[in-house]
Amino acid sequence: MPTFYLIRHCSATGQEPDAPLTEAGEQQALALADFFQDVPVDRIISSDYTRAIASITPLATVKQLTIETEPKLRERILSLEPRDDWFELLRHSFTDASFRLPGAESGQDATNRILSVIDRIDDGNGVTILVTHGNLLALLLQHVDNCFDFDTWRTLSNPDVYRLDIVDNFWSVKRVWTVPACG
Repeated sequence: MPTFYLIRHCSATGQEPDAPLTEAGEQQALALADFFQDVPVDRIISSDYTRAIASITPLATVKQLTIETEPKLRERILSLEPRDDWFELLRHSFTDASFRLPGAESGQDATNRILSVIDRIDDGNGVTILVTHGNLLALLLQHVDNCFDFDTWRTLSNPDVYRLDIVDNFWSVKRVWTVPACG
């Protein structure tokens, strides 16, 4: 029975691929390492964006694991250019998985992309951490259970952690992250 922990990256300074973590994000990355302290982890696969890698580096260091980078875990491309109406377009994309702006990805395209990463991992009973981005994570959650939707995306925290268990081709997902208390 493979188990996946799906992680949305910690707070970052922006959306660019090379955007670093904020100071708060660096503290969140340490909190992630603490959260997984007693969880046996066999493999870490991360988006190749700076904020995703930095989010999981403290845990990889503690667990003495190499971070495998995977471009297929990058954020979904909703539009190739900045749009003032991006929020409404994103909302619409959760109800119409085939909706696609010119040159961009539909929700279904992005879902298929992250599913291809999960499908190629054959770790038997292993535990794999996948570090990704909010929209892609929310689309995967919606694929597993349609009660997850646009509002799920809106309420994701930085970071956020969901556990995905696959037993006899039955997929179940549960939010396991609790935001640590301040100070």
